[in-house]
Amino acid sequence: MKHRSKRLLDRVRDAIRLKGYSVRTEEAYVDWIKRFILFHGKRHPQEMGYSDVRAFLLLLATEEGVAASTQNQALNALLFLYREVLGKDLDGPIKAIRAKSAKRVPTVLTQQEVLDVIERLSDTYRLPAQLLYGSGLRLMECMRLRVGDLDLPDHQIVVRDSDRFRHIFRDRWKRWYDLRLELEPSPHF
Repeated sequence: MKHRSKRLLDRVRDAIRLKGYSVRTEEAYVDWIKRFILFHGKRHPQEMGYSDVRAFLLLLATEEGVAASTQNQALNALLFLYREVLGKDLDGPIKAIRAKSAKRVPTVLTQQEVLDVIERLSDTYRLPAQLLYGSGLRLMECMRLRVGDLDLPDHQIVVRDSDRFRHIFRDRWKRWYDLRLELEPSPHF
């Protein structure tokens, strides 16, 4: 019986997992690679090269009007495909028309404004908001927390990432705990 080689997107997924990238990165890269292949009439990327990647990035910048970070993500996905999966370098530097970066200043709330917003949240949303603001956790890190991840005696929050490493946030725990005390004064005083 003859062994059939893996399909391209399965090889991409395997390479991404081997590198330890997140599931979200895997989904995004696979999606960009699919879009690239469809844009070029379902041609295999092995048959394509620099000019085809450039044409796809040009389309994203001009016709689809994507943000610069989105175009960079598409470029990174295609570079990953060519370098890590196909073992092929592109002929030259990608000098496609780049999407324009937004020139805006982010809105930042003062500490008191943040406290006012958190205070008005219902109980269901207050604790995650306090954790996000007070500990510096990312949204998905906060949503994946379990009771066992809170080490009360040692003032630690343990966060497990995709590689099952542990990150300990001692200083952030204290900031969160102080914020919690500020929002919810003790009934004993």
